[in-house]
Amino acid sequence: MLHGGASRRENVMVSPTQLSVVRMVPIAKKIAREGKGELAVFRLLNSRRGWDSTHTPVHDARWALQQMANRLGEGLPTCLIGHSLGGRAAILTADRPEVKGAVALAPWVYPTDLPTRLAGQRILIVHGSKDRIASPKRAFELSRRLSGLTPTAFVLVEGAKHAMLGRHAIFSTLAAEWATATLLGRSAHPVISRAEAGEKFLEI
Repeated sequence: MLHGGASRRENVMVSPTQLSVVRMVPIAKKIAREGKGELAVFRLLNSRRGWDSTHTPVHDARWALQQMANRLGEGLPTCLIGHSLGGRAAILTADRPEVKGAVALAPWVYPTDLPTRLAGQRILIVHGSKDRIASPKRAFELSRRLSGLTPTAFVLVEGAKHAMLGRHAIFSTLAAEWATATLLGRSAHPVISRAEAGEKFLEI
């Protein structure tokens, strides 16, 4: 689980009580419930806020994957789930060999945010139509480019905003269902089934 959070000033440390971190807690709990004891769920606390040229959340995500490998063993299948800048980090870290899938929730991305070595990882981008902080158009263009490299689906949530508050259940459910489908091979959710069948754009 990779949180978001823009930087207010240089080298600001992340607080575990900031909203961008707390926002991921109910999603993590949803994934744990859907995993029925078969998934280990970890929430990463980034080393600093925001995204700069010297250290980004991608560095923190790669560090976390190594820590998980040290604790649980190398090559354990993993699904990355991130919100906002955490969604960007999830996509850019998806080229690691242990990563089987990624979910980017309202990701703050550029269309050029393409991982370098994709090999069949399954990517889901879920974005609100009324997001004024992270551009749904940029996210859709990125999904279009990603779909030429690896299985990718884009879900537009009508009326949802960046904080995911109004339709939070949709974001958390799709994240949980994508994780269980990717790692455990099971999901009965109709949106996930359509994405797995090859639909690249879905609107709900």
